Amino acid sequence: MDDTIHGDGAIRRGSLYGASIENTYAGVLSFMRRNYTRDLQGVDVAISGVPLDLATTFRSGARLGPSAVRAASVQLAELHPYPWGFNPFDTLAVTDYGDCWFDAHNPLSIKPAIIEHARTILRSNAKMLTFGGDHFITYPLLIAHAEKYGKPLSLIHFDAHCDTWPDDHPDSLNHGTMFYKAVKEGLIDPKTSVQVGIRTWNDDFLGINILDAAWVHEHGPRAARDRILEIVGERPAYLTFDIDCLDPAFAPGTGTPVAGGLSSAQALAIVRGLEGLNLVGADVVEVAPAYDQSEITALAAAHLACDLLCLWRQRKVAGQ
Repeated sequence: MDDTIHGDGAIRRGSLYGASIENTYAGVLSFMRRNYTRDLQGVDVAISGVPLDLATTFRSGARLGPSAVRAASVQLAELHPYPWGFNPFDTLAVTDYGDCWFDAHNPLSIKPAIIEHARTILRSNAKMLTFGGDHFITYPLLIAHAEKYGKPLSLIHFDAHCDTWPDDHPDSLNHGTMFYKAVKEGLIDPKTSVQVGIRTWNDDFLGINILDAAWVHEHGPRAARDRILEIVGERPAYLTFDIDCLDPAFAPGTGTPVAGGLSSAQALAIVRGLEGLNLVGADVVEVAPAYDQSEITALAAAHLACDLLCLWRQRKVAGQ
């Protein structure tokens, strides 16, 4: 008897492993058609969204990012990811947990809600792959991950902006100050952290290693990969990818675009080269589909997220 699932595998597939046969233009739009479930038993990676954009300093709209990234992932679920050549879900149990709920009309409740959302997932020992939302969400996610894995963590941060501008207000919602807070609170170690693609100025980068966009353009993705591996080593690391790390030609659908950024090819080459890193969590943020063209920003975000899953698959297969 053929028990292959045809269509809507996200809600009909019984196993956490394997794939289903889907029309790319139809069906329930979980990320890469993974099971929609909040049962975390046996899960290696739980994908979830945090649809927040109240912390933006320019154009809002990233609250619609998680749904856009899920929709853009449908083709990635059809064939083996390139250049990996395997189905990551044959060996990596991945689910779509849905979205974090918070009361957008009670701003002081948002940070605690995201922290508790993350704690719930991390208690199961599943890794988190989170879609934003604006970049503020990484701050409460780091708090939960540092509780789980010990602080300080190493941070691998792809962005046009360093997000380390001073902010000593404990309750502020600002997507440009999270890593200032993270350094000051000891959540991340600046000496073993790295920011890639930066092209906005700050008088004080707080000691974090900077591979700015010009450096990447001059030295190339391979050199950037090697430098990241050298800086981070085997330390527990959290990777955050702000989609505005990409040049607006490749990612127009974002709230604070900056010219001169990385190409999609450069960014993918760097991320794909990070095999062996001890990634304890990751997010892809700042996709704002209202400003997108032909979904190219959401598509880039979905490819990056898929590659992060492949990195985790490789680490699991290696027994690490």
